Amino acid sequence: MYLDYRHTRALAFTALLLCMPAAITAEGLQPIVLTIDSVTRVTDVARYRLSEHLARQGCLAEIRFNREPEAAALMFSLSAQDSQGTVVLSAKNRDGDWPRSVWVTRRTAGVRSVSDLAERDLATVAGRDPLASALPLAALEAAGVYPAPARFYESGDFSSALGLLLHNNTHAAVSEAGFVGQFLESRDLVITWLGDPVKAVGWYRGNGWSEQALACEEALGNLRRADDKQAFEVFPEWVHGFARTDDQ
Repeated sequence: MYLDYRHTRALAFTALLLCMPAAITAEGLQPIVLTIDSVTRVTDVARYRLSEHLARQGCLAEIRFNREPEAAALMFSLSAQDSQGTVVLSAKNRDGDWPRSVWVTRRTAGVRSVSDLAERDLATVAGRDPLASALPLAALEAAGVYPAPARFYESGDFSSALGLLLHNNTHAAVSEAGFVGQFLESRDLVITWLGDPVKAVGWYRGNGWSEQALACEEALGNLRRADDKQAFEVFPEWVHGFARTDDQ
């Protein structure tokens, strides 16, 4: 069948119009990059569960476990020190509050302050989580206590640190106020030192941020550890959810 120039041009234009919505849709569905400073061993199961949980709430995300401020739309960071932005979603503990680091001991130990922990074996948590390392150790130093390295028993998480304390391996253990609160009465524990609320841990906007990331911010704000514990395996043990900082 013969087609003249005008008919050919009209067909080509129609084909272009038909292709445009698909192209726009495909571009709009490109995943945005979320990066996480994880304190635990990353597993494919945890990555998948978190991705699926976000996707069900309209957030199509590519989750990476490294620091890529140039590419990332949103970054979960344990500290504001390496970020130029303001935390938009702060991490919340089991009580729905900002986290607070603590030193905890057995009630029968008779410890009245952190200064009583001098020359004692202590359970800490390995990694960069400031609640499990920097802040509790700074509290000791402020009280003039400088334990020798041999006095520290490094554990993988708060549960393990408490286990060392409960089995009499150590005299005190680091923990987080909301996390340890559920064990104080039943395990006859007492908080010896309570730190200030930590507001720096949470999600920051990276250079790759766009309005498309707002859906992910909304989805992250709706996540709760109780809904899917496996999805939260990439976060510190005390993180139970996230809330916008302007809600406080």
